[in-house]
Amino acid sequence: MDKLRDFLKSWPGRILLILCLSPLALLGVESYFGGGVDPNQIAQVGDASVGLSEYQTAVNNRRTEILEQVDDASLLNEDVLHEQVLKGLVDRTLLEQQAGKLGMTVSDDTINRLLREEEIFKDAEGNFSNDQFANFLRQRGMTKNQLFAEFRNQLSLDQLNASIVGTAVYPMKAVSQLIDLQLESRNIWLYRFKWQDYAEQVKVSKSDIQAYYDANKNTLKSAAMVDLAYLQLTPQSIEVNDVTKEDLQQQYDAYKQSQAINDERQISQILLTGDDAKARADKIKARLNKGESFAALAKAESDDPSGETGGDIGRFNPTVFGNDAEAVEKALEGLSVGGVTAPVKTSFGYQIFTVTEDNGSKMPTLESMRDELTAKAKEYKRQEMYADKVTAINDLAADGFSIEDIAQQENVTLKRIKDYTKENNQSVLSQPAVIKQAFDEFTIQDQAVTAGIEVGNGNVWVQPSNYRPTKTLTLAAATPKITQILRQQKATALALKQAKTLAAGIKTPADIGKQPVRLQSLGSVNRQTTRLTEKERGLAFSQQAADNGVVAVASETETGATLLVGDRIKTEQQSPLSEMQRAQTATIIRDNLGQDQLQDYLDYLRLVYKVEINEANMKNAQGR
Repeated sequence: MDKLRDFLKSWPGRILLILCLSPLALLGVESYFGGGVDPNQIAQVGDASVGLSEYQTAVNNRRTEILEQVDDASLLNEDVLHEQVLKGLVDRTLLEQQAGKLGMTVSDDTINRLLREEEIFKDAEGNFSNDQFANFLRQRGMTKNQLFAEFRNQLSLDQLNASIVGTAVYPMKAVSQLIDLQLESRNIWLYRFKWQDYAEQVKVSKSDIQAYYDANKNTLKSAAMVDLAYLQLTPQSIEVNDVTKEDLQQQYDAYKQSQAINDERQISQILLTGDDAKARADKIKARLNKGESFAALAKAESDDPSGETGGDIGRFNPTVFGNDAEAVEKALEGLSVGGVTAPVKTSFGYQIFTVTEDNGSKMPTLESMRDELTAKAKEYKRQEMYADKVTAINDLAADGFSIEDIAQQENVTLKRIKDYTKENNQSVLSQPAVIKQAFDEFTIQDQAVTAGIEVGNGNVWVQPSNYRPTKTLTLAAATPKITQILRQQKATALALKQAKTLAAGIKTPADIGKQPVRLQSLGSVNRQTTRLTEKERGLAFSQQAADNGVVAVASETETGATLLVGDRIKTEQQSPLSEMQRAQTATIIRDNLGQDQLQDYLDYLRLVYKVEINEANMKNAQGR
């Protein structure tokens, strides 16, 4: 196993792992090699194609990978997932064709040499073993030629990728300058002008509204929306009845099984039968209580053949007692070696038991675990009842019942959301999976109730109605929105004007306190401070101040305008980064630039190789 683990960490091991055990990762998207191209194509890329089965496999694997990282499956945006996977498959196909066109390949001798160096294929003497190599291929259902072909293809892609990404240039001098910027700090004084404070000074005329509408008509659209009725169910919403003895016993048995504790008690019995069995049993119990020998009384009084051996019936086995097992087990519960039970009425007669030997682990009694077992039994029943109700609702939805009828029949509260939007949804059901189902073409057309959608730890069923598609707003409909936009724009302009006026009058530290507004002192801040917005951080270090002076700058911001005053920028003399860390920073920067170059190269390849997407197959694959 250690050799296999080490091999999988090496470059050929990683390639083989990618090829055989998981989808191939390229540019963040996964797919499989081999097997030929499915005639049902998703995309034609130059002379090659992306097959439907390849696409579906990549989508499923990518979905699995994402769901391993998130707890709520409803947060997964299926449309984005399909878009990313398709782009990755097309990108890979483009690079494969280009690598072949450029003659990038790896010889069999090179692959042979690299594989011979891997420990996993060596015998005890450290020599390459053909048997181990053959066994390795056999376990993965591959031939040597398939393995070599796939290695060669992947290594060719690696060569092309490295030739593009590896050419990014970012000199160390530029890295040092970038790091030095992070060492800058200065004292900052701040005042934010909110646009709302200037809104009353603004007037928006009909001509303003008309001009804005004419210039932006194509962007002024209503949101696609429906009125949504929905049911929401979680296990916690299920009321559980009191648990029964059978429920507790079931949980107790499950606990014993989970603890792997075996009942190793050796027991003996005295069996009394006949009409006077009860009276005889009571008399014998009384004699046992006075100290008489259990074995002797079993030989003398027991009506069972086991009496000849002192009543020994071996290790306690509940199945022997059938329906009486619970009564016998309860009588024996907590009994130590030498202890004697009261007479127990069973289908055999009246039985008295004693424990002669106990070599098993000590199991807590059911009674001592009652509270814990009760909680477990309630949770088990809750989950069971929840699963049954989910199935019942799904069946009713599939049979065409309205959501009102389902709510009434299953006693679930019906909830509604008016004007439920497809974009920028801020409702309690803003999960992508719910939005996708609510705006599904067939669901809207049939006004059907969807199947259960998993949301968090529960399920949601939705029924959309009154669908309003996206459309260009009329002037009358757009007027409130335009008025708000123009009012904010004009109020922001007034705020910025005042900020600039004040900035022009601030030259020295003494000027700061003379302003009609009180600037807040932030003290010494650097470029990483979270007390400023991203735009304000850039503004704060945009200009240097004169010696013993300050510099004031004003700019429009998201909330209106900001006035920033700063003294002279200071730079720490000692960098916190070592030379090695600087080199690592340079590598990260170059890699990022290289990825940008790779995307530019892929854009170029899209001009060289024609890419055609089969939209019909795409919709089928996405379940549309």
